[in-house]
Formats: sequence, structure tokens, C-alpha cells
Amino acid sequence: MKVHKCIFQRIATPENLFLAWEEFRKGKNSRKDVQEFEWKLEQNIFSLYRDLQTHQYKHGEYTAFSICDPKQRKIHKASVRDRVLHHAVFKILNPIFEPTFIAHSFSCREGKGTHKAVDALEEWLRKTSQNYTAQCFALKCDIRQFFASVDHTVLLSILAKVIKDDDALRLLREIIDSFRTSGYPDNEPKGIPIGNLTSQVFANIYMNDFDQFMKQQLRVKQYIRYTDDFVIVDSDKAKLEKLLPLMNDFLDGQLRLSLHPRKIILRKLSQGIDFLGYVILPHHRTLRTRTKRRMFRKLQLRVKDYKTNTGSESSVESSLKSYLGVLSHANAHHLSEQLQNQYWFWMNE
Repeated sequence: MKVHKCIFQRIATPENLFLAWEEFRKGKNSRKDVQEFEWKLEQNIFSLYRDLQTHQYKHGEYTAFSICDPKQRKIHKASVRDRVLHHAVFKILNPIFEPTFIAHSFSCREGKGTHKAVDALEEWLRKTSQNYTAQCFALKCDIRQFFASVDHTVLLSILAKVIKDDDALRLLREIIDSFRTSGYPDNEPKGIPIGNLTSQVFANIYMNDFDQFMKQQLRVKQYIRYTDDFVIVDSDKAKLEKLLPLMNDFLDGQLRLSLHPRKIILRKLSQGIDFLGYVILPHHRTLRTRTKRRMFRKLQLRVKDYKTNTGSESSVESSLKSYLGVLSHANAHHLSEQLQNQYWFWMNE
């Protein structure tokens, strides 16, 4: 594996920090904390630069809040100063590790995403079932509490195999150790925050070891991963069942993770394969029932906010377009019409 040196000096330059600011501020100009940082932009950027160069930089605390998307998740928001640095780190780190990722890792990567992952799965299901004429199975798994369980020592050791730069590793340790899941001993820190841009690349770097194990050692051909969800397609049900203890042993021994026991699902294609909000069936793709309900509920709430002057009409229209975009990737013409009709009814009642 190729090693990289002099990483810190590429991260901690005024040019990279200003570019990181430009990336970070997109779509955030109306937020008070962003406006306050921009008010003294040069002073703030050069202060961050000096702290990095003198090794005085310390990551600040997080603001925690919860969202439902669709299950409840706790988001940890860093300060604007720290988030600008996250972008600066991401800009340098991601291109280093991107070439090492497998083709069928789809999360938080340019040119990938949920729809490409579902398309790839559907193609494999079609081929394995010989155009839906033969037996075909899919094993879907989920890592238990993935973001809360990422082991700091393991993550840093993976990073250190590629990054041979003590200053860069010291900075990465500062970012990684800025967050800890409660309940673990101080000498066994775990957890990366949902909300940090760096957590996206750290997640892919961490799970890449598992991806390589699946592809290189277990020789699994039809394997797709999206963050902590993954699915394997095969015509042999027994073969898929035999993979489970091997995967669990690797996750536990190498990454200190485990499969969620209630989210191990082995199904026939004819029963429908549920993945990333869509359900794939022979000759047909639909939306998960919970996804449909959530879509109508959220759009209704957007309309309600607009009518009570706590939201804008453009926000409602943006949500509608987004949902119609999701539906365009499924056989959902009637559902799209139903959603649009409901939108006009709510807007005009």
C-alpha cells in the first residue's frame, strides 16, 4: 500500500483553509454562527492557521441535537472553526484513500450514492436469477451502532499504515478524540460523531478493511456496502449462511464491531429485497412502506410551516421536488401523482 508523507503541511496552509471555508459555507450564508465567522474571516482563518502551525490547535466541544431520519439519530455539531478544519482535512485525506476503496462501496463518494447502490443491487439480482427465472437470495446485514462503536485506536492504526507524518497523525488524533461515546473506559475510546464531514471519510476508511476482507479473502463477488449496511447476492442460500460466522469473527477481532442480530435478513428475491429505502422485486422496484409514509408526513409538515409563516414556499417546493426525485427511481408513477395531488390539496385547503 502506498504511503504518504508531508500531509500536515498540505492541510495547514492558508490556501487550503480558505478553500475549505468556501466549500463549508455553501448553503449556510443565513446562519448566524457562519455570518459571525465571516465577519472577521481573514482574522479567523489566520488564527486557525497559526494554531495549527504551532501545534496549539484544540478541537472545541459539540452541540448535540436529535433528528428522525427515519429513526432517531443524535447529531453532534462542531463550531464553525472546527468544521472549516474538517473540510480542510477532508480535501487532502479523501483523495489519498479514495483509490483504495472497492468499486461497490457507495456511501459519501463522488459519483456513487444510494441510487447507484440500489441500481447495482438490482442488476446483480437480475443476473443471478437469470432474468428472474432462477432461485436467487440476498443476505442483508447492519453493523450494530456503527458510528458509536468505531474504536479510536483501531482507526488511528489504519490511518498510520498510510500516513507517515507525525504532525498529521497528531492532528487526526485531536479530531478523533474530540468525541467519545459514553460508557466506555477512558483507555478504550470509541465513537465518531454523526455530523462531522471527517466522520464520512473515517467511516469509509474503517470499513474498507472489511470490504477488502470480503473481496480478497472470502472472495465474495456480489457485495455492496453503504456505510454500515451491506448486502450479498448469491444463488446458494447455504453459501450465504456460512459467511455469517466468518464476517462476525473478522468484525469482532479486527474492527471491534459486531453485526446487529435483529438486522440479519436472508430472503428470496421473490419476497422482495429491502435496501436503502427501496424494495426490489422481480421486474419491479417500489418504495419501502415506512419511506412512503414519512414522505407524505414530512411534506404535510412543510406545508403547515409555510401556512403558519415558519417556513417558505420555496422550502415546500424543494421538498416536493426532492421526493419526486426519489420516486423517479422506482416504479411509482401513481404514487408520484398521489403525492402531487395531496400537495395541491394541502396548499389550497
